Amino acid sequence: MKMRMMATAAALLLAGSISAQAADKTKIEFWHGLSGDLGDAVGEVCSRFNASQDKYEVSCVSQGSYDAALQNTIAAYRAKKAPTVVQVFDAGTLDMMLSDAFVPAHQLMEKNGYKIDWSKYISSISDYYANSKGELYSFPFNSSSALLYWNKDMFAKIGVTEAPKTWEEVGEDAKKMKAAGIDCAAAINDDTWALMEQFDAIHGISTATLDNGYGGLSTEMKINQTKFVDYMIFLKTNLDAGLFKLKVPQNGATIVQAFAAGDCAMMMDSVADHGVVGRTQKAGMNWGTAMLPVFAGTKRLNSLVGGASLWTLKGHTEAEYAAAAAFLNFIGQPTSEEFWSTRTGYIPVTKTGFKYLTDKGFYKDPKYAGREVAIASLTASEVNPHFSRGNRLGGFVQIRKEIRDAMNTIYASDAPAKAADPAAATRTLVQAELDKAVERSNAILRRYEKTYAGRDLP
Repeated sequence: MKMRMMATAAALLLAGSISAQAADKTKIEFWHGLSGDLGDAVGEVCSRFNASQDKYEVSCVSQGSYDAALQNTIAAYRAKKAPTVVQVFDAGTLDMMLSDAFVPAHQLMEKNGYKIDWSKYISSISDYYANSKGELYSFPFNSSSALLYWNKDMFAKIGVTEAPKTWEEVGEDAKKMKAAGIDCAAAINDDTWALMEQFDAIHGISTATLDNGYGGLSTEMKINQTKFVDYMIFLKTNLDAGLFKLKVPQNGATIVQAFAAGDCAMMMDSVADHGVVGRTQKAGMNWGTAMLPVFAGTKRLNSLVGGASLWTLKGHTEAEYAAAAAFLNFIGQPTSEEFWSTRTGYIPVTKTGFKYLTDKGFYKDPKYAGREVAIASLTASEVNPHFSRGNRLGGFVQIRKEIRDAMNTIYASDAPAKAADPAAATRTLVQAELDKAVERSNAILRRYEKTYAGRDLP
């Protein structure tokens, strides 16, 4: 009886000790915009961090979408109930930079004793989240770039063994596929990030004046004055010829579904969907990835980063900032990048992480082979401050919608097919719709400029 009482007392003491340890942990919230399988993966990142040490506890809370994460954070910040760390997608970067609501990443880490080698970050990724001095304001997290996915079996039917490098080659291959009885040479959609922003960057084209907005808030859109017009004509012409197929949810299938099912020979999409294709592909399908094509004669520049970064918000205690710094340091380690790249289709954001994965043979594994092409694309050149650094545009979420609406109007129009001169009618249609999109986008930019009148970009 005495022994049983002693055991019970010991158990109570141990439970009390564990409870005290849990109570002593500094707890913070991390809000993010991912859901479904990717949301689960973020939860696993937090669990791994919590299990790695006993001082801090991070609670991951999905907001359901990128837009919701940003809007909910703004509301919570105003109510003084904001999370310590929040994930903000690329289009919200300027809003965050001008918000005065955050603690810059470089300051957070330095104050908490972490000596980060910022040069280890891949410059085409880190530059987007840095100020004009190159100091990171947020931590790159789920990063990606766009690739050409190609069905090697379909290309074999026309005697081609390499992915097309130019849009001229894409056009020729598409015609050969139609002659060979292949119904869909390429699946296209209305994703402005993959189709417009990446196109402009790798071609060395300005999306907007003032170095794509980096030079000031008085920037204006230029997509109706550049080779992007020719690109939209190319897409529309091939769509009307029945060589390309529009694959958007409202039409019953996405480009990823169409490609993975073996229905279409090509698609332009994020490397983040590499794992989805691998898991859902038609049995036995032989496929690969390549850098996005360019028009012949183009000197290719680096592609753009997509995805989101992690921001630390003001209004928290020093202990909470210590927890945030520990968490951000944890996810920047090569082993964490390995987990994230294995669990999702996203790529490592540091050179050290990429080397770590390469040395371990990660990209030789058939499940992951081809993802390294995204790194090659992001590092195809030194970042060009005038073209390939990205877009620093106010109201960019709304601007993307205006351009997406223009693209869908172009896709849906039957005017060229009814015209005596379809080529001339296509050019007229594309030019007119892009002119309208630019006019509406510039109105958004002017409202944004008025909101932040007198503010200089960091």
